[in-house]
Amino acid sequence: MTSRNPRDSRLRLVRPRPLADASRAVPVPRTRRPAPRPPEGTPVQTVLARMAREGLAGAARIARWADTTRSHRTRPRAADTTAPPPPTPGGALSDATCERAAAELDLTEKQIRADWDTARLAGLVEVHGSTARPGWRLRAWDRDDSAVLRGWVALFDAWSLVHPAPEEQPAAAVGEVIEAMPQVLSLLQLSDGPVAMPQLLDLLEQRVFELRTERCEIPFGPHPEQSVAEEPEASLLAPLLDWALYSLASVGALTLGEGQATLTPLGSWAVWVKLEQIIVAAQSPAGNIEQSAEEMLRGCARLGPGSARAEYRAWLAARPVGSAVTELLDAARGDDALLRGLAFEALRVVGAPAEPEVRAAADRTSLRPYALLWLAEYEGADPEDVHAVLSRAESTWLWVDTAAAVADHGEAQLLVRHLESAPQGTVPALLQEVRRVGHPRTVQVLVALAAAHPDPALSKAVRRAAFQVHTGGA
Repeated sequence: MTSRNPRDSRLRLVRPRPLADASRAVPVPRTRRPAPRPPEGTPVQTVLARMAREGLAGAARIARWADTTRSHRTRPRAADTTAPPPPTPGGALSDATCERAAAELDLTEKQIRADWDTARLAGLVEVHGSTARPGWRLRAWDRDDSAVLRGWVALFDAWSLVHPAPEEQPAAAVGEVIEAMPQVLSLLQLSDGPVAMPQLLDLLEQRVFELRTERCEIPFGPHPEQSVAEEPEASLLAPLLDWALYSLASVGALTLGEGQATLTPLGSWAVWVKLEQIIVAAQSPAGNIEQSAEEMLRGCARLGPGSARAEYRAWLAARPVGSAVTELLDAARGDDALLRGLAFEALRVVGAPAEPEVRAAADRTSLRPYALLWLAEYEGADPEDVHAVLSRAESTWLWVDTAAAVADHGEAQLLVRHLESAPQGTVPALLQEVRRVGHPRTVQVLVALAAAHPDPALSKAVRRAAFQVHTGGA
Protein backbone atom coordinates (compact mmCIF):
# COMPACT_ATOMS: atom_id res chain seq x y z
CA MET A 1 0.00 0.00 0.00
CA THR A 2 1.33 3.42 -0.99
CA SER A 3 0.27 6.95 -0.24
CA ARG A 4 1.00 10.38 -1.61
CA ASN A 5 1.00 11.80 1.90
CA PRO A 6 4.13 11.47 4.02
CA ARG A 7 3.75 8.90 6.75
CA ASP A 8 3.90 9.90 10.38
CA SER A 9 6.78 7.45 10.72
CA ARG A 10 7.52 6.56 14.30
CA LEU A 11 11.19 6.57 15.19
CA ARG A 12 12.35 3.73 17.36
CA LEU A 13 13.70 5.66 20.34
CA VAL A 14 17.15 4.49 21.39
CA ARG A 15 19.64 6.05 23.75
CA PRO A 16 21.47 8.77 21.77
CA ARG A 17 25.06 7.89 20.90
CA PRO A 18 26.05 10.59 18.41
CA LEU A 19 29.74 10.77 19.31
CA ALA A 20 30.14 7.01 19.01
CA ASP A 21 28.38 7.04 15.63
CA ALA A 22 30.62 9.78 14.33
CA SER A 23 33.81 8.01 15.36
CA ARG A 24 32.66 4.86 13.56
CA ALA A 25 31.85 6.69 10.35
CA VAL A 26 34.82 5.20 8.51
CA PRO A 27 36.18 1.65 8.36
CA VAL A 28 38.22 0.42 11.31
CA PRO A 29 41.32 -1.72 10.69
CA ARG A 30 41.25 -5.05 12.45
CA THR A 31 44.96 -5.63 12.93
CA ARG A 32 46.25 -3.58 15.83
CA ARG A 33 49.23 -3.89 18.10
CA PRO A 34 48.30 -5.92 21.20
CA ALA A 35 48.16 -4.02 24.47
CA PRO A 36 51.43 -4.30 26.41
CA ARG A 37 51.40 -6.53 29.47
CA PRO A 38 52.98 -5.53 32.79
CA PRO A 39 56.01 -7.48 34.04
CA GLU A 40 55.45 -10.98 35.31
CA GLY A 41 54.48 -11.00 38.96
CA THR A 42 52.62 -7.68 38.83
CA PRO A 43 49.35 -8.00 40.76
CA VAL A 44 46.11 -7.82 38.81
CA GLN A 45 44.27 -4.50 38.62
CA THR A 46 41.78 -5.38 41.38
CA VAL A 47 44.62 -6.13 43.81
CA LEU A 48 46.50 -2.97 42.83
CA ALA A 49 43.32 -0.92 43.28
CA ARG A 50 42.78 -2.42 46.73
CA MET A 51 46.33 -1.39 47.68
CA ALA A 52 45.69 2.12 46.36
CA ARG A 53 42.43 2.39 48.31
CA GLU A 54 44.21 1.35 51.49
CA GLY A 55 46.99 3.88 50.95
CA LEU A 56 44.52 6.66 50.17
CA ALA A 57 41.95 5.77 52.82
CA GLY A 58 42.68 8.91 54.85
CA ALA A 59 42.44 11.13 51.76
CA ALA A 60 39.12 9.55 50.74
CA ARG A 61 37.80 9.99 54.29
CA ILE A 62 38.52 13.74 54.44
CA ALA A 63 37.20 14.18 50.88
CA ARG A 64 33.91 12.51 51.81
CA TRP A 65 33.71 14.60 54.98
CA ALA A 66 34.21 17.76 52.92
CA ASP A 67 31.59 16.61 50.41
CA THR A 68 29.04 15.99 53.17
CA THR A 69 29.83 19.33 54.80
CA ARG A 70 29.51 21.08 51.45
CA SER A 71 26.11 19.46 50.85
CA HIS A 72 24.89 20.65 54.24
CA ARG A 73 26.12 24.18 53.56
CA THR A 74 24.23 24.36 50.25
CA ARG A 75 20.89 23.39 51.81
CA PRO A 76 18.77 26.42 52.70
CA ARG A 77 18.19 26.57 56.43
CA ALA A 78 17.88 29.31 58.97
CA ALA A 79 20.80 30.59 61.02
CA ASP A 80 23.27 27.90 60.04
CA THR A 81 26.41 28.84 61.95
CA THR A 82 27.85 25.34 62.31
CA ALA A 83 29.14 24.87 58.77
CA PRO A 84 32.87 25.54 58.46
CA PRO A 85 34.23 28.15 56.07
CA PRO A 86 35.56 27.06 52.68
CA PRO A 87 39.27 26.49 51.95
CA THR A 88 41.54 29.46 51.56
CA PRO A 89 42.29 30.63 47.98
CA GLY A 90 45.49 28.59 47.98
CA GLY A 91 43.54 25.40 48.62
CA ALA A 92 44.70 24.82 52.20
CA LEU A 93 42.12 24.23 54.89
CA SER A 94 41.30 27.16 57.13
CA ASP A 95 42.09 26.78 60.81
CA ALA A 96 38.39 26.60 61.73
CA THR A 97 37.67 23.92 59.14
CA CYS A 98 40.71 21.89 60.14
CA GLU A 99 39.75 22.08 63.81
CA ARG A 100 36.21 20.94 63.14
CA ALA A 101 37.33 18.09 60.84
CA ALA A 102 39.79 16.88 63.47
CA ALA A 103 37.06 16.85 66.10
CA GLU A 104 34.49 15.07 63.95
CA LEU A 105 36.92 12.51 62.48
CA ASP A 106 38.84 11.99 65.74
CA LEU A 107 42.20 12.86 64.18
CA THR A 108 44.91 15.39 64.84
CA GLU A 109 44.96 18.60 62.86
CA LYS A 110 48.30 17.57 61.37
CA GLN A 111 46.72 14.35 60.05
CA ILE A 112 43.77 16.31 58.65
CA ARG A 113 46.03 18.71 56.74
CA ALA A 114 48.18 15.86 55.40
CA ASP A 115 45.11 13.89 54.25
CA TRP A 116 43.61 17.02 52.68
CA ASP A 117 46.77 17.71 50.70
CA THR A 118 46.86 14.08 49.56
CA ALA A 119 43.21 14.25 48.50
CA ARG A 120 43.95 17.32 46.39
CA LEU A 121 46.98 15.73 44.71
CA ALA A 122 45.05 12.51 43.99
CA GLY A 123 42.11 14.36 42.47
CA LEU A 124 39.64 13.36 45.17
CA VAL A 125 39.07 17.05 45.91
CA GLU A 126 39.20 19.91 43.44
CA VAL A 127 39.74 23.47 44.61
CA HIS A 128 38.54 26.32 42.41
CA GLY A 129 39.49 29.62 43.98
CA SER A 130 38.04 29.48 47.48
CA THR A 131 35.57 26.69 46.64
CA ALA A 132 36.26 23.00 47.13
CA ARG A 133 34.20 20.29 45.52
CA PRO A 134 34.54 16.51 45.22
CA GLY A 135 36.49 15.28 42.21
CA TRP A 136 35.01 12.78 39.81
CA ARG A 137 37.34 10.09 41.20
CA LEU A 138 35.63 10.34 44.59
CA ARG A 139 32.28 9.62 42.94
CA ALA A 140 33.72 6.53 41.28
CA TRP A 141 35.95 5.49 44.19
CA ASP A 142 34.03 2.40 45.32
CA ARG A 143 33.09 1.04 41.90
CA ASP A 144 35.83 1.96 39.42
CA ASP A 145 39.28 0.40 39.95
CA SER A 146 40.78 2.33 37.04
CA ALA A 147 39.67 5.65 38.59
CA VAL A 148 41.33 4.67 41.87
CA LEU A 149 44.57 3.75 40.13
CA ARG A 150 44.58 6.97 38.10
CA GLY A 151 44.18 8.87 41.36
CA TRP A 152 47.11 7.05 42.90
CA VAL A 153 49.27 7.65 39.82
CA ALA A 154 48.41 11.36 40.03
CA LEU A 155 49.72 11.33 43.61
CA PHE A 156 52.79 9.36 42.49
CA ASP A 157 53.50 11.99 39.82
CA ALA A 158 53.30 14.71 42.49
CA TRP A 159 55.67 13.04 44.98
CA SER A 160 57.96 16.10 45.09
CA LEU A 161 55.08 18.19 46.51
CA VAL A 162 54.30 15.87 49.42
CA HIS A 163 57.18 17.06 51.60
CA PRO A 164 59.19 20.28 51.20
CA ALA A 165 62.75 19.88 49.96
CA PRO A 166 65.59 20.70 52.38
CA GLU A 167 65.71 24.47 52.73
CA GLU A 168 69.49 24.63 52.67
CA GLN A 169 69.60 23.07 49.19
CA PRO A 170 69.56 25.38 46.14
CA ALA A 171 66.45 25.26 44.00
CA ALA A 172 68.48 24.30 40.92
CA ALA A 173 69.84 21.18 42.64
CA VAL A 174 66.35 20.20 43.80
CA GLY A 175 65.09 20.53 40.23
CA GLU A 176 67.94 18.38 38.92
CA VAL A 177 67.17 15.61 41.39
CA ILE A 178 63.47 15.65 40.50
CA GLU A 179 64.39 15.42 36.84
CA ALA A 180 66.82 12.56 37.50
CA MET A 181 64.56 10.43 39.73
CA PRO A 182 62.82 8.57 36.86
CA GLN A 183 66.15 6.85 36.10
CA VAL A 184 66.58 5.96 39.78
CA LEU A 185 63.07 4.51 39.85
CA SER A 186 63.76 2.58 36.65
CA LEU A 187 66.78 0.95 38.29
CA LEU A 188 64.64 -0.02 41.26
CA GLN A 189 62.00 -1.45 38.93
CA LEU A 190 64.48 -3.44 36.86
CA SER A 191 66.23 -4.76 39.97
CA ASP A 192 62.96 -6.31 41.20
CA GLY A 193 64.19 -6.15 44.78
CA PRO A 194 66.08 -3.99 47.28
CA VAL A 195 68.83 -1.71 45.98
CA ALA A 196 71.57 -0.31 48.23
CA MET A 197 71.68 3.43 48.81
CA PRO A 198 75.28 3.83 47.52
CA GLN A 199 74.21 2.32 44.20
CA LEU A 200 71.24 4.68 43.95
CA LEU A 201 73.45 7.64 44.85
CA ASP A 202 75.98 6.69 42.15
CA LEU A 203 73.22 6.57 39.55
CA LEU A 204 71.81 9.90 40.73
CA GLU A 205 75.25 11.55 40.45
CA GLN A 206 75.69 10.16 36.95
CA ARG A 207 72.25 11.33 35.78
CA VAL A 208 72.64 14.83 37.24
CA PHE A 209 76.03 15.11 35.52
CA GLU A 210 74.39 14.08 32.22
CA LEU A 211 71.67 16.68 32.67
CA ARG A 212 74.24 19.41 33.26
CA THR A 213 76.21 18.30 30.22
CA GLU A 214 73.08 18.29 28.04
CA ARG A 215 72.34 21.85 29.09
CA CYS A 216 75.92 22.88 28.26
CA GLU A 217 76.37 24.73 31.51
CA ILE A 218 79.82 25.99 30.52
CA PRO A 219 80.68 29.73 30.65
CA PHE A 220 81.27 31.36 27.26
CA GLY A 221 84.90 31.98 26.30
CA PRO A 222 88.20 30.17 26.95
CA HIS A 223 87.96 28.32 30.25
CA PRO A 224 90.25 25.29 29.94
CA GLU A 225 89.69 24.28 33.53
CA GLN A 226 85.91 24.16 32.93
CA SER A 227 85.82 22.48 29.55
CA VAL A 228 83.28 19.97 30.82
CA ALA A 229 80.39 20.24 33.23
CA GLU A 230 81.37 19.84 36.84
CA GLU A 231 80.46 16.55 38.43
CA PRO A 232 78.06 16.88 41.34
CA GLU A 233 79.39 16.08 44.77
CA ALA A 234 77.90 13.05 46.48
CA SER A 235 77.81 14.88 49.80
CA LEU A 236 75.47 17.48 48.27
CA LEU A 237 73.19 14.99 46.54
CA ALA A 238 72.89 12.53 49.43
CA PRO A 239 70.40 14.61 51.47
CA LEU A 240 68.36 15.27 48.35
CA LEU A 241 68.26 11.55 47.57
CA ASP A 242 67.08 10.90 51.12
CA TRP A 243 64.35 13.53 50.66
CA ALA A 244 63.22 12.07 47.34
CA LEU A 245 63.10 8.50 48.64
CA TYR A 246 61.27 9.56 51.79
CA SER A 247 58.68 11.44 49.74
CA LEU A 248 58.17 8.46 47.43
CA ALA A 249 57.80 6.21 50.45
CA SER A 250 55.17 8.60 51.83
CA VAL A 251 52.97 8.11 48.77
CA GLY A 252 53.40 4.32 48.91
CA ALA A 253 55.73 3.91 45.93
CA LEU A 254 58.60 2.28 47.84
CA THR A 255 59.72 1.05 51.23
CA LEU A 256 62.92 2.03 53.00
CA GLY A 257 65.05 -0.48 54.88
CA GLU A 258 68.48 -0.46 56.47
CA GLY A 259 70.51 1.35 53.79
CA GLN A 260 68.33 0.19 50.92
CA ALA A 261 65.10 0.91 49.06
CA THR A 262 62.54 -1.40 47.43
CA LEU A 263 59.64 -0.56 45.16
CA THR A 264 56.20 -1.62 46.35
CA PRO A 265 53.96 -3.52 43.90
CA LEU A 266 52.11 -0.27 43.25
CA GLY A 267 55.36 1.61 42.71
CA SER A 268 56.72 -1.04 40.35
CA TRP A 269 53.49 -1.01 38.35
CA ALA A 270 53.48 2.81 38.17
CA VAL A 271 57.07 2.94 36.92
CA TRP A 272 56.17 0.37 34.26
CA VAL A 273 53.18 2.51 33.23
CA LYS A 274 55.43 5.57 32.90
CA LEU A 275 57.97 3.66 30.83
CA GLU A 276 55.19 2.50 28.51
CA GLN A 277 53.99 6.08 28.14
CA ILE A 278 57.49 7.16 27.15
CA ILE A 279 57.65 4.39 24.54
CA VAL A 280 54.24 5.36 23.19
CA ALA A 281 55.21 9.02 23.05
CA ALA A 282 58.45 8.18 21.25
CA GLN A 283 56.64 6.22 18.56
CA SER A 284 52.88 6.59 18.48
CA PRO A 285 50.86 3.59 17.26
CA ALA A 286 49.69 5.24 14.03
CA GLY A 287 52.57 7.65 13.55
CA ASN A 288 50.61 10.87 14.08
CA ILE A 289 52.66 12.28 16.94
CA GLU A 290 54.35 14.97 14.82
CA GLN A 291 51.15 16.04 13.09
CA SER A 292 48.93 19.01 13.88
CA ALA A 293 45.80 18.38 15.92
CA GLU A 294 43.64 18.37 12.81
CA GLU A 295 45.81 15.88 10.95
CA MET A 296 46.15 13.70 14.05
CA LEU A 297 42.37 13.59 14.47
CA ARG A 298 41.90 12.68 10.81
CA GLY A 299 44.32 9.81 11.30
CA CYS A 300 42.45 8.68 14.42
CA ALA A 301 39.13 8.66 12.55
CA ARG A 302 40.11 5.27 11.11
CA LEU A 303 41.01 3.75 14.46
CA GLY A 304 38.88 1.94 16.99
CA PRO A 305 38.10 3.68 20.30
CA GLY A 306 40.93 2.03 22.26
CA SER A 307 43.55 2.60 19.58
CA ALA A 308 42.41 6.19 19.13
CA ARG A 309 42.79 6.88 22.85
CA ALA A 310 46.32 5.48 22.75
CA GLU A 311 47.07 7.82 19.85
CA TYR A 312 45.60 10.79 21.72
CA ARG A 313 47.79 9.99 24.74
CA ALA A 314 50.91 9.75 22.58
CA TRP A 315 50.14 13.04 20.83
CA LEU A 316 49.42 14.80 24.13
CA ALA A 317 52.57 13.44 25.78
CA ALA A 318 54.72 15.11 23.12
CA ARG A 319 53.56 18.70 23.74
CA PRO A 320 52.59 21.09 26.58
CA VAL A 321 49.06 20.41 27.74
CA GLY A 322 47.96 24.05 27.43
CA SER A 323 48.90 24.42 23.78
CA ALA A 324 47.51 20.94 23.03
CA VAL A 325 44.09 21.87 24.43
CA THR A 326 44.07 25.11 22.44
CA GLU A 327 44.99 23.27 19.25
CA LEU A 328 42.28 20.64 19.77
CA LEU A 329 39.60 23.29 20.32
CA ASP A 330 40.79 25.16 17.24
CA ALA A 331 40.27 21.95 15.26
CA ALA A 332 36.81 21.57 16.82
CA ARG A 333 35.82 25.06 15.63
CA GLY A 334 36.41 24.10 12.01
CA ASP A 335 33.86 22.98 9.43
CA ASP A 336 34.42 19.22 9.74
CA ALA A 337 31.87 17.84 12.20
CA LEU A 338 33.75 14.56 12.54
CA LEU A 339 36.83 16.39 13.83
CA ARG A 340 34.62 18.24 16.30
CA GLY A 341 33.48 15.00 17.93
CA LEU A 342 36.96 13.48 17.87
CA ALA A 343 38.53 16.63 19.35
CA PHE A 344 36.32 16.32 22.42
CA GLU A 345 37.16 12.60 22.68
CA ALA A 346 40.82 13.63 22.81
CA LEU A 347 39.99 16.28 25.41
CA ARG A 348 38.49 13.52 27.58
CA VAL A 349 41.98 12.02 27.70
CA VAL A 350 43.37 15.39 28.85
CA GLY A 351 40.94 15.54 31.79
CA ALA A 352 41.08 18.26 34.45
CA PRO A 353 43.64 20.60 32.77
CA ALA A 354 41.17 21.08 29.89
CA GLU A 355 38.22 22.14 32.08
CA PRO A 356 38.61 25.96 31.91
CA GLU A 357 38.98 25.96 28.12
CA VAL A 358 36.09 23.54 27.63
CA ARG A 359 33.88 25.57 29.97
CA ALA A 360 34.65 28.69 27.92
CA ALA A 361 33.90 26.79 24.70
CA ALA A 362 30.35 26.16 25.92
CA ASP A 363 29.54 29.77 24.95
CA ARG A 364 30.01 28.92 21.27
CA THR A 365 26.89 27.45 19.65
CA SER A 366 28.70 24.87 17.53
CA LEU A 367 30.68 23.55 20.51
CA ARG A 368 28.13 23.92 23.28
CA PRO A 369 26.57 20.40 23.17
CA TYR A 370 29.99 18.75 23.08
CA ALA A 371 31.29 20.96 25.89
CA LEU A 372 28.23 20.34 28.10
CA LEU A 373 28.57 16.56 27.67
CA TRP A 374 32.29 16.76 28.43
CA LEU A 375 31.69 18.81 31.58
CA ALA A 376 28.91 16.50 32.77
CA GLU A 377 31.15 13.45 32.43
CA TYR A 378 34.03 15.32 34.07
CA GLU A 379 31.81 16.20 37.03
CA GLY A 380 30.81 12.57 37.54
CA ALA A 381 27.49 12.19 35.70
CA ASP A 382 26.51 8.63 34.79
CA PRO A 383 27.58 8.02 31.17
CA GLU A 384 24.22 6.36 30.50
CA ASP A 385 22.31 9.50 31.47
CA VAL A 386 24.77 12.18 30.42
CA HIS A 387 22.64 13.40 27.49
CA ALA A 388 20.03 14.63 29.96
CA VAL A 389 22.15 17.76 30.48
CA LEU A 390 21.29 18.93 26.96
CA SER A 391 18.14 20.85 26.09
CA ARG A 392 15.98 19.59 23.22
CA ALA A 393 17.46 22.23 20.91
CA GLU A 394 21.04 21.32 21.91
CA SER A 395 20.33 17.61 21.41
CA THR A 396 18.87 18.34 17.98
CA TRP A 397 21.89 20.47 17.04
CA LEU A 398 24.19 17.64 18.09
CA TRP A 399 22.12 15.14 16.11
CA VAL A 400 22.46 17.26 12.95
CA ASP A 401 26.17 17.81 13.54
CA THR A 402 26.77 14.10 13.95
CA ALA A 403 24.66 13.37 10.88
CA ALA A 404 26.89 15.79 8.96
CA ALA A 405 29.95 13.84 10.08
CA VAL A 406 28.32 10.58 9.01
CA ALA A 407 27.25 12.04 5.67
CA ASP A 408 30.77 13.33 4.98
CA HIS A 409 32.73 10.28 6.12
CA GLY A 410 30.38 7.32 6.53
CA GLU A 411 28.11 5.04 4.58
CA ALA A 412 24.49 5.65 3.62
CA GLN A 413 23.24 2.83 5.84
CA LEU A 414 24.95 4.37 8.86
CA LEU A 415 23.14 7.64 8.20
CA VAL A 416 19.81 5.77 8.09
CA ARG A 417 20.62 4.09 11.41
CA HIS A 418 21.54 7.47 12.86
CA LEU A 419 17.90 8.49 12.33
CA GLU A 420 16.95 6.12 15.15
CA SER A 421 18.99 8.13 17.67
CA ALA A 422 17.04 11.34 17.10
CA PRO A 423 15.70 12.93 20.29
CA GLN A 424 12.21 13.28 18.73
CA GLY A 425 9.67 10.46 18.49
CA THR A 426 8.47 11.01 14.93
CA VAL A 427 9.94 12.13 11.63
CA PRO A 428 7.67 15.21 11.32
CA ALA A 429 8.67 16.34 14.82
CA LEU A 430 12.34 15.78 14.00
CA LEU A 431 12.10 17.74 10.75
CA GLN A 432 10.30 20.61 12.48
CA GLU A 433 12.95 20.94 15.20
CA VAL A 434 15.86 20.43 12.81
CA ARG A 435 14.64 23.38 10.78
CA ARG A 436 14.20 25.44 13.95
CA VAL A 437 17.74 25.01 15.36
CA GLY A 438 19.32 26.45 12.22
CA HIS A 439 22.39 24.23 11.90
CA PRO A 440 24.44 25.41 8.88
CA ARG A 441 24.60 21.87 7.48
CA THR A 442 20.85 21.18 7.77
CA VAL A 443 20.16 21.19 4.03
CA GLN A 444 23.06 18.86 3.17
CA VAL A 445 22.14 16.46 5.98
CA LEU A 446 18.47 16.29 4.93
CA VAL A 447 19.35 15.81 1.26
CA ALA A 448 21.78 13.00 2.13
CA LEU A 449 19.23 11.35 4.42
CA ALA A 450 16.52 11.56 1.76
CA ALA A 451 18.83 9.96 -0.79
CA ALA A 452 19.82 7.17 1.60
CA HIS A 453 16.49 6.19 3.16
CA PRO A 454 14.66 3.26 1.52
CA ASP A 455 11.15 4.51 2.43
CA PRO A 456 9.91 6.60 -0.53
CA ALA A 457 7.33 8.58 1.47
CA LEU A 458 9.80 9.40 4.24
CA SER A 459 12.45 10.37 1.70
CA LYS A 460 9.96 12.68 0.03
CA ALA A 461 9.09 14.38 3.31
CA VAL A 462 12.75 14.84 4.18
CA ARG A 463 13.53 16.19 0.72
CA ARG A 464 10.65 18.66 0.98
CA ALA A 465 11.98 19.84 4.37
CA ALA A 466 15.42 20.34 2.83
CA PHE A 467 13.91 22.45 0.06
CA GLN A 468 11.98 24.57 2.56
CA VAL A 469 15.10 25.20 4.62
CA HIS A 470 17.03 26.10 1.49
CA THR A 471 14.38 28.56 0.23
CA GLY A 472 13.37 29.84 3.65
CA GLY A 473 9.78 28.63 3.14
CA ALA A 474 7.37 27.48 5.84
